[in-house]
Amino acid sequence: MAPVVRFEAGLADALDDAAMRAAEGHRFLRRAWYAAALQAYGGTARTLGVEEAGVPVAALPLVAKGPGWLGLAEIPGCYWPFRSFPVVEGASAAAADALLGALARRVRALRIGPVYDCDLALDWLKARALAAGWTLLDRHVADSFLLDIASEDWPRGSTLRKNRHLEKHLASTGTLAWEWGPPDIDTLAEIERHSWIAERTEGRDAKFTAEGHGAFWKAALHDPVLADMLSAAMLRIDGRPMAFSFDLVTGARCYAIANSYDPAVAKHSPGKLLQYRNLLRARERGVRLVDWGAGDSGYKQTMGATAGPAIRDWIFVRPGLEALAARLLRGAWRRSGQAAGGQA
Repeated sequence: MAPVVRFEAGLADALDDAAMRAAEGHRFLRRAWYAAALQAYGGTARTLGVEEAGVPVAALPLVAKGPGWLGLAEIPGCYWPFRSFPVVEGASAAAADALLGALARRVRALRIGPVYDCDLALDWLKARALAAGWTLLDRHVADSFLLDIASEDWPRGSTLRKNRHLEKHLASTGTLAWEWGPPDIDTLAEIERHSWIAERTEGRDAKFTAEGHGAFWKAALHDPVLADMLSAAMLRIDGRPMAFSFDLVTGARCYAIANSYDPAVAKHSPGKLLQYRNLLRARERGVRLVDWGAGDSGYKQTMGATAGPAIRDWIFVRPGLEALAARLLRGAWRRSGQAAGGQA
C-alpha cells in the first residue's frame, strides 16, 4: 500500500502519534512542544503527515519564514536541544518520497535545524531529497559534547574528594539544601538574572526570564508528558536559590539544557558541585548518556565530556530553478556559520 500524505492547518495530532514511536531521543518532539514555540515566538503552523497502512510514520510541522511570496518555511520549536521532527523508526524511503513530493508543492525551501549530524529524521529525508534533485545547503553551528556516565570509573575518586572539600567551604556561607523536582521557571529566572548570562548577553540568551525564553518553557510544561521529562536540580543557601541544572530526560538520555549559578558564591564552584550531584542521581535513575549540546566553555570536558556530532543548519531547496539558484548560495550560507571547533 502506497504511503498517504495528509496536509492539515495547525498542529496535527499525528505529531504525538509519530513522536511516541520515534527514536528515544526524539520523543519530546510532541504537538505541545511545537505549540509552546508558537505561543512564545509567534507563527501559524501547518502539518504534513505521512501514513503507512493507516498509521502515522512522520509528521512535519511548518511555519512561514519571511514574506509569504518567498515560499520559505522552517520547523518551529526551541533551539534546545535541537529543531527536528518526529519520524517513526523504520519509516520507509517511499514515505520520505511522498513527504518530499507534497512539500515541494507547498514551499520553495525548508529550513531544518540547528540539528545534529546523526539526526534520524534528517538522514531519512536527506538521502531521498538528494536522489530527487533537491539542493541542500548546510552550515556548521557548533560542536556538541557528550558524557558517558555509565562507566564505573566516572567520576574519579579524586574528583569526589575534591568536591567534598569544596562543599565544606561552600557550607561556610550558609545552610545548603540540594533539591530535585519539577522546574519552577520563575525561580530559575531569578538565578539567571544574577548570573553572567544576564550581563554578557543582555538577557537575550537567558533560558527562563520573560525577556529570554521563559514563555516557551512555561507553555511546554502544560503538557503532562513533557512535564514528566523536564526536571530541575536546585541548590539553596539559607533558603535562597543560588544554582540550578535544568534537564530533559527521555529514556536513558539526558539533555542537559541549562545550568547557572549566582556569582556571589562562585569561588566555591556551586554550579559544578550541583552538576555532579545531579548527574550521579540521574545515573541511579537509569540515565546513561548526557547530551550537553553546543559548545564548551571548559567545564564539560573537565567533567569528562567528549566531542559528539556536529550541529548544523540545513536548507532543503526544491528541484527546479530554485535548486539551481541555491547552489550559487552554498558558499555564502556555509560562511555564515561557525568554523568547526568554534562556539555556538
